[in-house]
Formats: sequence, C-alpha cells, structure tokens
Amino acid sequence: MKPEEGSISSRVQRLAKYRFLKKQSELLLNADDLDAMWVCLRENCVIDDATGAEKMNYEDFCHIATVCTEQIGQKCKRFFSPSNFMKFEKDDSGRIAILPFYLYVMRTVSLTQARIDMSELDEDSDGFLQPHEMEAYIRGLIPNLAQLRDMPTQFVQMYCRIAARKFFFFCDPHRRGKACIKKVLLSNCLQELMELHQESEEEVTDTEQAENWFSLTSAQRICDIFLALDKDQNGTLSKQELKEYADGTLTEIFIERVFDEHVRRSKVGGGNSREMDFESFLDFVLALENKDTPEGLTYLFRCLDLNGRGFLTTADIHTLFRDVHQKWIEGGNYELCIEDVRDEIWDMVKPADPLRISLQDLLSCKQGGTIASMLIDVRGFWAHDNRENLLQEEEEQVEEA
Repeated sequence: MKPEEGSISSRVQRLAKYRFLKKQSELLLNADDLDAMWVCLRENCVIDDATGAEKMNYEDFCHIATVCTEQIGQKCKRFFSPSNFMKFEKDDSGRIAILPFYLYVMRTVSLTQARIDMSELDEDSDGFLQPHEMEAYIRGLIPNLAQLRDMPTQFVQMYCRIAARKFFFFCDPHRRGKACIKKVLLSNCLQELMELHQESEEEVTDTEQAENWFSLTSAQRICDIFLALDKDQNGTLSKQELKEYADGTLTEIFIERVFDEHVRRSKVGGGNSREMDFESFLDFVLALENKDTPEGLTYLFRCLDLNGRGFLTTADIHTLFRDVHQKWIEGGNYELCIEDVRDEIWDMVKPADPLRISLQDLLSCKQGGTIASMLIDVRGFWAHDNRENLLQEEEEQVEEA
C-alpha cells in the first residue's frame, strides 16, 4: 500500500530512495574514470601484426584489471570478470579487441546512469514513467547532447514533447500513459537519442538528421507539418485537414479509419466533433514512418481491419485498394485490375488461413509495411509497382558515389 502523500512514511520512503540511488550513482565510473581506463587498456595491450588492432589475452585482461583497480578503485573491478571476457569474440590466439570491451563498459555505465536518473523521476516508484516524467528526463539530457545543446530555449518544451512520444509509442503498447523503464532502457529509442551525443552536427548529413526522430531537424519538421495542416489554428486537426498530409496521397477511407480507431472524441468544437490532437498526430506520424515495426504495423492494422474482426478478407482488401486505385487513375497512370493486386497481396503474405490475413501473418511475411503502404497510400503503391526501377537507380547512385 502506497503511503499517503506528505506523511512520515512517505517522506522516509522518499529519503531511502534518494540515498539508495545516490549510492548507486557513486559506484558508477565517471568520465575521468572512463578516460583513465581507456589509457590503461591501450598501454597494456598488444598490437595484432596482421590487422593492427589493439588486443589483449586473458593474462593481459587480468593485469589490466589490477592496474585499473589501483588507479580508479574497486568500482571498475566488476567489468573484469571472467564471464565478461568470454562475451567477446576471440582470435586464434584467444585474444579480444580492446575497443569492443571499452564500448561495452561505456554502454553499461550509460544505461545504469539512465536507470538511476529515470528512477529519480519515477514519482510512484513503480518502474514506469508518465509523460511529464519522460519529458523531464529528456530535458535533463539536452545540455549533454552535442546536436541539441544549442536548441532555442522557446522550442525546448515542444522538443521534449515530440521526443517523449516515441518512447511511449514503442514502450507503452497498451496505451496506458506509462512507459516501462526497463523497456525504455532496452529500446532502440534510447540508442537513437544518445547518438546525438556521439557525433557533432557537422558530421551528420541532412538525410541522417531527418531520419532520426530525436534530431532537432526532425522535431522542427514535424512541428511545421502540424502547423501547416492546422488551417483554422485551433490546435487540433480535422479529417479534412489531415487529408492534406503527405501531399494528399493517403486514401480517404484510411483517414476515416484513423479517426475511428486512434482519435479520442474532442472537447473542442462541440459535442460530436472528433479532431486529432498533437499527441495523436505524433502517433500517426510514428506509425507511418515505422510501418515495418510491430508497433507501427499494429497501429495500421487496426485501421485496415474495417470490421474490427482481427483479420482481413478479400472483400476488405478490395474495399481498401479501391481508393488507392481511384487516386492512381486520377494521377494519369495506366489502368490496373484491383483483383490482380488483391491476389498479389495474398501471394506476398501467404496467410496461415487461406481466407484471412491476420496481423501475425503480416508480421511473419516480413512485407507487412509494404502491404500496408499499398493499401493506404497511392505513393506507397507506386513505389511497390516501380520497385525494380527504384532498386536499379539506387545501385547506380552507389556506383557513382
């Protein structure tokens, strides 16, 4: 039972938590410790004659452990266990490269520090973060991330809101408004965010920045898109406004289904109005930009499942693609047969039940994202229809580079 807020029990519990986390933080290697370990590794390793790589055998490993413990202290000792040495790939002489080992130490320290920082923000001490707690964690990282530290002050709050949403999209599958800290630590999201620390902005291409959800470029792009769509500037998007997303290439039936499945009834604009708020828009964009992930495909499948039965029939595919076909013809493309496309999709999926396509079928066939694109976006179908030409163009660009 949780102690009452402000009670002696509550204050004692909070103090105990603070002291525990402080002690755990003191046991971590700091930046100077890590630098000292790297120097120690390099000074006591051997150079591989064939590759020039810096390596160490188990005897070197034990010697380095002794030197590091003398110079840094007992807190580095746990990294030099026999089991850790066995984790790394060995050459014919039984040696491991020092760089992967050092990167492992850095990542372990980084994740442990993140765990401590998140636990400090976890007001309920239940192992989950609420949106405002996740935003506070991200806000605390900004000064230490090379590509974000010069962010305009007035954009920080909006950035944290956008960045936090990706964690909830991937780490809160049941949409409870609480992201599991363990899932956050193991997710690719945290790695993507930390990448902004490893590289200076000058070394990152515009494409790479746009593809990383956590980059400042990406956050500003998403914010600009929402503002451009919000014609009446009421802070939410109507169906008509959302139809203009991606140059209007998404089908009307898909937009309708997005509102049916993923948009809460709005308090703005009267009793029965339903408009998409900014958080729902972020989920929408995340789903479209991550169609090949289980989370993105799950979001889209709910929209494709027209009757909420947990599977798609040939009739569903026909209905969904009819809108794509209309946009296809309006775009001046050649005539095509909807039944042929439907049969092609069935061949791509090869469902367990020949009469139904389930979400699991889409996930198992490894082409679920492509199939979803074909059914909701005329541009997605065009990309599939022209995949051979696009592949050839990509190969030519690589050869030229």
